[in-house]
Amino acid sequence: MMLDSVRSHDSGPALPVIQGLPVSPQPTSGEEDHPLLGELRAILERRSLSPRFQPIFDLRIGELYGFEGLIRGPSNSVLHAPLNLLGVARCGGLLADLERSCIESILGVWSGLASHHRIFINLSPSALLDARSRTSLGSDLVNQLGLLPRNVVIELTESQPTFNYAPLLEAAQYLRSFGFTIALDDLGEGFSSLRLWSELQPEFVKVDKHFVQGVGCDPVKLHFLRSIQELANRTGARVVAEGIETDADLAVIQELGIDFGQGFLLGKPAPLPNQRISHELIHRLRPMTQIAARVTPSTQRSTAERLLVPIQPVTPATCNLEVQTRFLRQPDLQSLPVVDDGIPLGLMNRHAFTDTMSRPFSPELYGKRSCTQFMETGCLIVDRNISIHDLSERVVSSDPRHILLGFIITQNGRYVGMGSGHDLMREITQMQIASARYANPLTQLPGNVPIHEHLESRLETKVPFMVCYCDLDHFKPYNDVYGYRRGDELIQWTGALLQDCFSDASDFLGHVGGDDFILALPQEDWEARLHGFLERFEAGRHAFFDPQDDARGGYFSEDRQGRTVFHPLAAISLGVVEVQPGAFQNHHEVASAASSAKKLAKQQPGCSCFLDRRRSHAAPRPQR
Repeated sequence: MMLDSVRSHDSGPALPVIQGLPVSPQPTSGEEDHPLLGELRAILERRSLSPRFQPIFDLRIGELYGFEGLIRGPSNSVLHAPLNLLGVARCGGLLADLERSCIESILGVWSGLASHHRIFINLSPSALLDARSRTSLGSDLVNQLGLLPRNVVIELTESQPTFNYAPLLEAAQYLRSFGFTIALDDLGEGFSSLRLWSELQPEFVKVDKHFVQGVGCDPVKLHFLRSIQELANRTGARVVAEGIETDADLAVIQELGIDFGQGFLLGKPAPLPNQRISHELIHRLRPMTQIAARVTPSTQRSTAERLLVPIQPVTPATCNLEVQTRFLRQPDLQSLPVVDDGIPLGLMNRHAFTDTMSRPFSPELYGKRSCTQFMETGCLIVDRNISIHDLSERVVSSDPRHILLGFIITQNGRYVGMGSGHDLMREITQMQIASARYANPLTQLPGNVPIHEHLESRLETKVPFMVCYCDLDHFKPYNDVYGYRRGDELIQWTGALLQDCFSDASDFLGHVGGDDFILALPQEDWEARLHGFLERFEAGRHAFFDPQDDARGGYFSEDRQGRTVFHPLAAISLGVVEVQPGAFQNHHEVASAASSAKKLAKQQPGCSCFLDRRRSHAAPRPQR
């Protein structure tokens, strides 16, 4: 939140005034009685609030992503504390004035910095509604301060119940038309956070620190965060975990695949944004980000939603002069979608359009005509659920202009936003770097180093989980009879089937080497999921054998003594151990126990699954 507690600091220099926020009504009877109200009025008149900037990190790659703007009162005043500021302002009817002064102070400092990072600023729904009625907030932020809209995130903070959502949606859409993005602040604390999420469809969701702190030892908080992350994946939002203060909490947050983190462990609020990352923080983030990235090693699991920018489109009724104004107002906007009743028609390209309109007499000749006259019609249109892998193939195999123009993103055929070639290439590069290190060359799955790191990180969280050792049975004679190429194909198919069956954000799959794989799974439904995999393996393995061998259930080969031996069809055995806190000291012990369980599973004929309860503190499960 913008009003947050931290150490004192003197007030800064005078800052520019933004005109787009509301002026509070005069206080009603009784509101003037607060003894500190006069001091608060003096603080607002002197503009003596001081901004603070707290870093927000991209936990996937361990890099600085942006800052949240916070505020403090004068250091020599009891109103230095944000809660005191907020309480007095509420009593005196000055919340809107305080909010306006906060944004002026924060953005006044931020606009003087040459930063490419995001700045998160707080705005209450009531202020957003008023700013929309004046139609000035967006233009003030862009024109007066020269901010790039794509770098500004508006955090909606609920301090009062919201019942009328239609005007709020209209106001949010108005800000999005400038290129700003929306975040829902303090999810889980407000009056109707889930309803706001559903209505606004924000680009970011910030989870209240209550659900973050101590998550490693609180199963209720863990389930809450896991559900929020899954919902965010389905709605296209990106989650920011607030209040991270311990390494244990950070480990769980990253294990869940949450994109961004904020808290004292990662950086305290400071008078100026500190854009340099300490070696200690780099060391803290690096191993965890490598693990988190390898949990989803394939670009097949990421979709175009990660690239979506909700740019407000124009319609065929929009004239060229209006398009020209949009491009002038948004210097970072390269393409402008043209949409008719939700159906995308084409794109307005900044360079081609500007070149045409800058010619002599062009504004007079074409200014009032429909923008469709200069619209690019051969643009690339993709669904938001298309994988990054498939999207990259379409971009590469189609018109090269799509790298420059970008592409339109739809849902059920209707426009929802834009994606850029630059963001696509950056996403692919990050994925390739994350997955290439220590990957098994045959399956491209994480190899031994990330497997060990992942198991150690899960042990540190002290959250129970399951480990499954997967091993192909009778694989050596299969290799001898059918050859190494067919053997490699069987291993690759097994790895792909495992990926397909265990692709949730909380699953981890690694390839130990040869025909051995490791799974780390949450406790929920692990048994049913493993048996579902066994059924699919049993049904699919027959394609890898000649019909006569498949019919008799095996094949013959000679052993080292020259004797003819019958070998059953290659099957798979799963050895499972339940990892409870304190049951294992390190990943070596976990791997050893899982390997022992696998050996017991291999004693059963055909495809089998065996749970070793000897190291488990949990209640017995029914064994199959």
